[in-house]
Amino acid sequence: MRAFEYVSPHTRSQAISLLGASWGNTEILAGGTDLLALMKDDVITPRRLVNIKDIADIRGVSSTPQGLRVGALTTLGELAESVREDYPALSEALLEAASPQIRNMATVGGNLCQRPHCWYFRNGFGLLPKDQGGKELVANGENRYHAILGNQGAAKFVSPSTVAPILIAYDAKIRLEGTKGKRELPLEEFFVIPRNENEREHDLRPNEIVTEILIPPAVGVKAAHYEVRQKEAFDWPLAVAAAVLKMQGSNVQSARIILGYVAPVPWPSAEAAQALIGKPLNKELAQTAAEAALSKASPLSHNAYKVRLAKVAVTRAILKASGGAA
Repeated sequence: MRAFEYVSPHTRSQAISLLGASWGNTEILAGGTDLLALMKDDVITPRRLVNIKDIADIRGVSSTPQGLRVGALTTLGELAESVREDYPALSEALLEAASPQIRNMATVGGNLCQRPHCWYFRNGFGLLPKDQGGKELVANGENRYHAILGNQGAAKFVSPSTVAPILIAYDAKIRLEGTKGKRELPLEEFFVIPRNENEREHDLRPNEIVTEILIPPAVGVKAAHYEVRQKEAFDWPLAVAAAVLKMQGSNVQSARIILGYVAPVPWPSAEAAQALIGKPLNKELAQTAAEAALSKASPLSHNAYKVRLAKVAVTRAILKASGGAA
């Protein structure tokens, strides 16, 4: 690991003043579970780490009339315990997101801001890896864990947060603070597909920090999170699906279906939601919605198997949310 400057501000304004105007020279340290690995592998080489763990007012969970306010420094374990009764699908996603040791260190903000697990990126080939002749490396390379949706451009990694899909399904928002003030946006819009190496995967400026997540009340909705993994023990998922349904009797009144680990961003499926609305929910309808969700899938040379796995994840998430057999 290369030498770096280490600073520990105690307020948001102090932290923001210590950040740079461009990416590369400065990084934010929260839980550190992902950042330190990137630094040890020489993937990123910041000259300064800004440790924000001492900023007390961006930690903790509290209820507001608008729902739940989650400080960005809240650990995955703390949040899982806090939302177990009112947001059980979110609690499940948090518990499955990491091992117990990591859950007690990793923060919610860090989980949403973590960098891709793509092995090209992690081995120093860049976010949008190309060979010396400018040819994409992923499209016909080792891509069995890469994107099957939203992969028409150079970005073919998958968004690494397993918590983001259920938060987006719950219609969560994210708050950011920087040198130009505060801003709030739907969590879905926080994730972006980079077009070149100078862009990142998040709508986060170099001199901004994530301060909190806002989750609306989960009143009158049924929600579920479902992961498909290669093995039962802790592993990165091959496909994730989150479903939040509002029912009117046996019919689906509204639906939000979000896929994870299949695209460079958490992938909302309007097609799946449309297939469900106004119809009585059963296994056949859930399967129809899953087919719709993957209708535009474009697998790469070695990951066509993920299309089937994603369909299974969507089907089972919908049935699990409705109370049917998953």
